[in-house]
Amino acid sequence: MNDKQLNGLRVAILATDGFEEVELLEPRKALDAAGAKTTVIAPKNGKIQGMKHDEKSEKVAVDTTFDNANPADFDAVLLPGGALNADALRVVRSAQQFVQEVNNAHKPIAFICHAPWLLVSAGLTKGRTLTSYHTIQDDLRNAGARWVDKEVVRDGNFVSSRQPTDIPAFNREMILLFSEPKARAHSAS
Repeated sequence: MNDKQLNGLRVAILATDGFEEVELLEPRKALDAAGAKTTVIAPKNGKIQGMKHDEKSEKVAVDTTFDNANPADFDAVLLPGGALNADALRVVRSAQQFVQEVNNAHKPIAFICHAPWLLVSAGLTKGRTLTSYHTIQDDLRNAGARWVDKEVVRDGNFVSSRQPTDIPAFNREMILLFSEPKARAHSAS
């Protein structure tokens, strides 16, 4: 595999306060190492607070806000988990619209842990097979998804994982999905 197989690919990372630190930092590091250009998009400027489970950890700088971000400018989306992050982000209308536009353009979306709550609120899970942190499986099933207990699941333009221990498999499948010709074609436009 080419070290820079995602060279130039523009990836939006949607997050807010309470994101699970490792679920943002590790996938971002893998994307950056593969040559992608990652952009953290949040509801407000400044920095967002990371968590290590239930303890505050490091903050991450926000690159732009939803008010200033155009989904058409990105080739793919990464949604880190963290219950507080996912619960807060799912009710942000501009975040819902962002993932709806990305999905409608058939661009890839990778998400882990509690992150699919945003996709539930955006109406994007019906008929999809995915995984998540086990505590939200009922939410996903109630929203019409087929929930499975696997470390990583690929369904069309979606890649999902359950939790931090799944990150190696998640990163591998995310990079494979993001490197497919369809995702690369968006980057070239």
